[in-house]
Order: sequence, then C-alpha cells, then structure tokens
Amino acid sequence: MHQIAIYPGTFDPITNGHLDIIKRAARIFDSVIVAVAINTSKTPLFSTKEREELIREAVKNISGVEVESFSGLIVNYCHQRGASALIRGLRAVSDFEYEFQMALLNRKIGKDVESVFLMPKEKYTYLSSSMIKEIAEFGGDVTSFVPDHVRIELIKKFDIKEKE
Repeated sequence: MHQIAIYPGTFDPITNGHLDIIKRAARIFDSVIVAVAINTSKTPLFSTKEREELIREAVKNISGVEVESFSGLIVNYCHQRGASALIRGLRAVSDFEYEFQMALLNRKIGKDVESVFLMPKEKYTYLSSSMIKEIAEFGGDVTSFVPDHVRIELIKKFDIKEKE
C-alpha cells in the first residue's frame, strides 16, 4: 500500500530544519506532500507561489516529494490527497504542548489520519522562519540556516547589499 504523508506549514521561508524533516519523512513514507498553508490571518513575506517555488527548488533532488498549497482544515486536505499521516516537526519542548493539542484535535476530526512527530538534527532545533527573516532583514548572514537560493531571495526581498 502506497503511504502518503503531508507536511504542512507556512514555510515563510523554508529552512534547513524544514528540509531535514522532509528528508526524514521521505525515508519513511512513499510520498511526502509539502503543503504550503494559505493562512489569511498571517501576512507572509513571500507569496504562496514564491514559497512553493522556493520549496520545489529545495526538494528537487529528494525523490517522492511534491509541493502544493492548501487552505482550510489540514485533515480535510489529507483526506482529499489520500494521506494517512500528518508530519509535524518538534524543535523543542516548547513546541510539544501546541503540537499535542493539534494532534488530539486532528485525531478527533479525522480519525484515520495519524500525526507523526519528527525531530530535526540538533543543529536545527533553534531555527525558525521568523528568526531567519529577522536576521536577514537586519543584514545578518543566514547562509547556514537556509538553502542558498532562499538566502538570495531574502536578500532581494529586504533589498540588502551583500557584503564583499
């Protein structure tokens, strides 16, 4: 049986921590769909289309991974795509309480969708897209936090002159 997992998120922008989770999930499941959330309550730096393109470029060499956007309840999206698992990354204990609540709610709504929690490598546990955007906005070096094409797009977004 072909096992499909969905890894949802805003991915604004995708980080090396996200990529680590995607690679781990791709080793476990036959297909992984990186699902870019269209969240009307957030104002992302990158448009949905830009985020999809940044992710596609980042995952192009990982087999079994595709990228789409979605809106609405993630459990409904899982059902639409025939996914049996929902991938969630846990960076620290602080993530656990929120993720635990979401997993219980999702289980109540979609009994046939399991939440699978994956931890990134230790070197990525402190990474968040918000922190990376803040570092980039103030001209900090994000080279070790994001793929190079994402770093370039952050520089463009913030109109930062690269240091020689």
